[in-house]
Amino acid sequence: MLETNILDQVRSIFQPLEARYTFHITCNPKHEQARELIDFLNEIASCSDKLSCRLTETETSGPEFTLLKEEQETGIKFRAIPGGHEFSSLLLAVLNADGKGKNLPDESIGRRIRALKGTIRLQTYVSLTCTNCPDIVQALNIMALLNPHITHEMIDGALFQEEADALKIQAVPSVYANGKQFHVGRGSLGELLQKLEDTFGSLPQEDAAPVPRKFDLLVLGGGPAGTSAAIYSARKGLRVAIIAERIGGQVKETVGIENLISIPQTTGSQLADALKNHIGHYPVEVFENRRIEKAELQGKEKKVFSGGGETFTAPAVIIATGASWRKLNVEGETEYIGRGVAFCPHCDGPFYQGKHVAVIGGGNSGIEAAIDLAGICKEVTVFEFADTLKADRILQEKAQSLPNVEIFTSSQTIRVEGNGEKVTGIRIKNRITNEERDYPLDGIFVQIGLAANSALFRDVLETTTSGEIKTDTFCRTTIPGVYAAGDVSNVPYKQIVIAMGEGAKAALSAFDDRIRGII
Repeated sequence: MLETNILDQVRSIFQPLEARYTFHITCNPKHEQARELIDFLNEIASCSDKLSCRLTETETSGPEFTLLKEEQETGIKFRAIPGGHEFSSLLLAVLNADGKGKNLPDESIGRRIRALKGTIRLQTYVSLTCTNCPDIVQALNIMALLNPHITHEMIDGALFQEEADALKIQAVPSVYANGKQFHVGRGSLGELLQKLEDTFGSLPQEDAAPVPRKFDLLVLGGGPAGTSAAIYSARKGLRVAIIAERIGGQVKETVGIENLISIPQTTGSQLADALKNHIGHYPVEVFENRRIEKAELQGKEKKVFSGGGETFTAPAVIIATGASWRKLNVEGETEYIGRGVAFCPHCDGPFYQGKHVAVIGGGNSGIEAAIDLAGICKEVTVFEFADTLKADRILQEKAQSLPNVEIFTSSQTIRVEGNGEKVTGIRIKNRITNEERDYPLDGIFVQIGLAANSALFRDVLETTTSGEIKTDTFCRTTIPGVYAAGDVSNVPYKQIVIAMGEGAKAALSAFDDRIRGII
């Protein structure tokens, strides 16, 4: 099943394993994919003398396996043949169980995971073609490894189709906690941990008194702007910290990148890894999986507070928190997220094979989504609020050439329609005639751009009407010692290459202000 070069890479990855691991397979031998799972895991196990397989036959179970460490349950189960994007989740499950892997959280985050209350049974329904699912699976696997009261199952919705249909799953990843839907779509370990703390609570951490962390400069955000700012600052000899949910930020969710100069083609995931690797060449302290809860930016010493009671201080702060996907904010949207309202055509498009979907937005993201979905769906209808499409001409021409794509401009979304279980249609208002019309359809993909992640700072910093932090040409904000860079700022054109340049500019401005005694 696996190519020789892939098996060679797996051997190299598993060479440092110390403990012994068993893939305990449980399946009905008559299941059409039982043999595929058995052969797949035997191939993986052949890559290390620390790995083995055990088979338990049953009359009822579909193909599944649990990971055992020294014959003890780790809390991790795969109800899938974890190929595709989930292949890395399988490899990391073993590495993480052995205490290895660059994705393991630091001790502060580990304490919070171990402090989660109660017995928590987590299940994540995925698609093996989903680029966002592995982040969720790997994060929840780590939680199962660190907290003996947590278990996590990864479930391939295509393999267990009846189960997914019974739950009316129309978007992945879909996470259930103790049988109730808990999370849908993109997410990070920090975000999931916060939601689990809010839902189940945490035990007191007697030995976890907050430790104040003092630096020369704090970078808030780990995307292209934040990483660039941190690297430039570290090269000036400053003690720098990055506080972020994850390195890569929004970039990690981008499938294909072809306009980063000198790199003809890459993916968001690959670029995020490259950013993290570059940071590793400098003494930058990275605090991932953090959600910034409060920031005190006035005065000489700025303070930033994150979940778990951590406090960071520095005389200079670069805000590079980026932007998040906009929502329509219309009636029915929130109710039907994961049940017909989706934001990622690559992840959720396969759920709508042979069906009619709408794409809201006529920019590059929207038209690219329409083109991708046209190869899967029976019909794709694009609704753009403006009077003209904003996408690049080459994309417009491609979409207009497709026989199953229909495009409407001057179209305002009024309401998402549904039957209580799933989306059944959308109401659109023609902005020229003011006529409202209902369009019956099966799914809605929202692609209307990004909103600046600036809510925490709007009370103290000047922002535009759309929430972008105002800066001068040197990335300085209205408060001395506070800078903003990238998509969170009012710099025009939200592009990776521009964000990187703005991050470098903010770092140089901060250093210049430091040597001139301004901060």
